[in-house]
Amino acid sequence: MSVTNTTLAATLALAIAVTAGATNAQSAKPMEKCYGVSLAGKNDCKAGAGTSCAGTSKVNYQGNAWKLVKAGTCTKTKTPKGFGSLTPKA
Repeated sequence: MSVTNTTLAATLALAIAVTAGATNAQSAKPMEKCYGVSLAGKNDCKAGAGTSCAGTSKVNYQGNAWKLVKAGTCTKTKTPKGFGSLTPKA
């Protein structure tokens, strides 16, 4: 039983398309900003006065630094300083 190059190429193309579809579906999940859960230098973007964007938070669990998390999980995320918040913490 021999497999032609065309059959092999079609099978490979189908496998790549299925994998790409799964990746796109995962990235389409709703996300939300969660304040006070990122480690120092691991925030996703602006962390208040004196910072510019990603990776600029100065301390762990900085209240005005946020990370994108799956929607609905922020306020359930526990840190040593309490739970995550949907609004900046003092």
